[in-house]
Amino acid sequence: MVTPKIELHLHLEGAVRPATLVRLARRNGVTLPESLAQQFTFRDFAHFLELWNLVAECLRTPEDFRQIVVDYAKEARRHGAVYVEGIFTPQPEQVATIGLDAMFDGYCAGAAEAEREHGVIVRLTPEQYRGCDPGFGAAVARTAVRYADRGVVGFGLAGFEGRYPDGPHTDAMRIAAEGGLGLVPHAGELAGPASIRSALRMGARRLRHGIRAVEDPHLLAELAERGVVLDVCPTSNRRLGVTPGDHPLPQLRAAGIACSISTDDPALFDTDLSTEYEIAEGLGVTADAAYRAGLAGALCDDATRARLAGLRRT
Repeated sequence: MVTPKIELHLHLEGAVRPATLVRLARRNGVTLPESLAQQFTFRDFAHFLELWNLVAECLRTPEDFRQIVVDYAKEARRHGAVYVEGIFTPQPEQVATIGLDAMFDGYCAGAAEAEREHGVIVRLTPEQYRGCDPGFGAAVARTAVRYADRGVVGFGLAGFEGRYPDGPHTDAMRIAAEGGLGLVPHAGELAGPASIRSALRMGARRLRHGIRAVEDPHLLAELAERGVVLDVCPTSNRRLGVTPGDHPLPQLRAAGIACSISTDDPALFDTDLSTEYEIAEGLGVTADAAYRAGLAGALCDDATRARLAGLRRT
């Protein structure tokens, strides 16, 4: 029997496998480099974002968004996933073409179908990105709040930490929080403790990554005391050069911080949920501990949480 797993940090755009991307590109008239038909390769974070944006360009219709959610649920189910929080990042070019409602409708339809067809509970945590026009970010946040009754449970902030300040994006985060969504910004990945402290000031319920908290013992203690869950993605950290040496997961756990385990962008990093759980096990985080952390960090309603708690291994 496959161990039940919870995944809280999954970029849906980054879950599109190469063969599917080629089909989507053909369907939408997008020309792709031939090399992308087999494998995604990149040099650094900036090049990774270029590739990620290329994938996003291939997603043009509500059907595209629906399909990638359902496809990933089918894949994740094989690895034991019972609950996934999927991230998507609207781009101005996409929105100008199809509108935010068409995008959200497609993703939400996919989430409902994923549970119906594959038994995986999918909730959605859209985000704005650092450096986007603040008015655009606020529009995304307002739309996210309107779709809370269709599975949207959180709102995030992504992009280059340190290169772009968080300040211009706090209004969108406030709109989302006042609308009842949990805040789940990226922090402590490309930048250090200052990025994490900024996220906490915004009211972060959970941190996407947060691993650079190990650089500040006082911050480690604060995160542990506040019960802030970190979404740790081991392969992503290695491939992007965030952890050039030993991974800090053992230090985080030793400090008493709950760490969920996720793939981040499984297609782009050529990984899967089973692989990430196996890596985490080698770093001292058991599958049961990862599940408990995922349950603690999940933004779902109480009934869903109780259902997930009943699936946890004893």
